[in-house]
Amino acid sequence: MYNPFKQHGAFSWSELMTDDPVKAVAFYTDVIGWEVEAMEMPDGVYHVLKANGEAVGGIMAKPEGYEHIPNHWGTYVTVDDVDATLEQAEAMGGKAVYPPMNVPGVGRMCAIADPDGAVVSVITYEEKA
Repeated sequence: MYNPFKQHGAFSWSELMTDDPVKAVAFYTDVIGWEVEAMEMPDGVYHVLKANGEAVGGIMAKPEGYEHIPNHWGTYVTVDDVDATLEQAEAMGGKAVYPPMNVPGVGRMCAIADPDGAVVSVITYEEKA
């Protein structure tokens, strides 16, 4: 089935990294009306945000080592090949913020910074059987 968010170049996921995910979930469920599904992950609880039953984003605690950065929303762009995209970014003066990694059940992802330091995450979703 065609999914416009899973085509190359589409903005496909938004994610909040915050000091207090429980407070953020309460705020956004009241303000936006998202439904939330809590998922246990190795590094803590990941809160999947849903609109009309469809996953649209997530809220998570800032990982260890990221306490110094402000709370922020990040975005993911779908790409055909994360590694090739990172290689192209590096050839154009960008760099990896974190190296490509596989997330079982989701896909392969990394964050890249452009030459001016703006960051976006890229993802290649796993094919569902």
